[in-house]
Amino acid sequence: MASTETGVSGAPEASDAAGTPGNPAASGREASGPKPSKSRKVSKEDLAGLEAGLDALETRTAERVSLGSVLLSKIVPPLVAVVLVITVWQLAAASDLKPDYVLPGPLDVWRSIEKMWLDGTLLGYIWTSISRGALGFAVSVAIGTPLGLLVARVKVVRAAIGPILSGLQSLPSVAWVPAAIIWFGLTDATIYAVVLLGAVPSIANGLVAGVDQIPPLYLRAGRTIGATGVNSIRHVLLPAALPGYLAGLKQGWAFSWRSLMAAELIASSPDLGTGLGQLMENFRTYSDMSGVLATIILILIVGIGIDLLFFSPLERRVLRSRGLLVRS
Repeated sequence: MASTETGVSGAPEASDAAGTPGNPAASGREASGPKPSKSRKVSKEDLAGLEAGLDALETRTAERVSLGSVLLSKIVPPLVAVVLVITVWQLAAASDLKPDYVLPGPLDVWRSIEKMWLDGTLLGYIWTSISRGALGFAVSVAIGTPLGLLVARVKVVRAAIGPILSGLQSLPSVAWVPAAIIWFGLTDATIYAVVLLGAVPSIANGLVAGVDQIPPLYLRAGRTIGATGVNSIRHVLLPAALPGYLAGLKQGWAFSWRSLMAAELIASSPDLGTGLGQLMENFRTYSDMSGVLATIILILIVGIGIDLLFFSPLERRVLRSRGLLVRS
């Protein structure tokens, strides 16, 4: 009986002892309670460190680029390529593969350019073509932008006009010159009509491609904050489609310039003024191959210059603002 009472009475004592703070078992159980919260705290710190590391990886430090590295990476390679082309050209001319009047050397072409410069006519030829191309391109942007938005956002219009725009973009611009001459005669309207028909489809298709690449979440977010109608186009649609739209503008300028040269080559008249295309046709009429090659080089230089001075900086700025350009 005594042992039984002792066992019975010992049980509560054991349970009480287990519940006392001084008991190691009790302290172990109490210590085991906060462990999950401690582990959660550590995991949050780890996540914070990981996020900080990712932010550091994405952050681009502004590095000072030396003038020598810029020259080495940006200017020297094109100069080397130009020197190689001129060297091969000079070797071909010196080896008498063709007569001099068919294949003149670089010096003969340079003398032709120098003569136009000394006569004071060179800048006039260049300005005539550039002003026409710039005006035609501006009008093409004014027409192609709303047309591209309409095709991109209205399914019926896309089904009706989309294939036509793609077909017009693949049609050579020179094919429009005879029809434009019949429609408008030998006037500036003929040249601008050819430029528009060559550039508008490219600009519109570029904008359509840019709109198609916009994530639907952007449009839903715009509607959520109240951007509808014109505000949606201005603040959501066009900014989101800007990379594709810029590519379309760049291609549209290329088509404008090529269309302009084709129109000036064929629709030549003293009343139209002399641009680079008509200048090349005049040299061809007189069988002046040096003048023809000089004009081709001028056309090439103007096209490259417009791209380097306007479109390339604009493209780099857009890509850099979106984090798509690692090095400028």
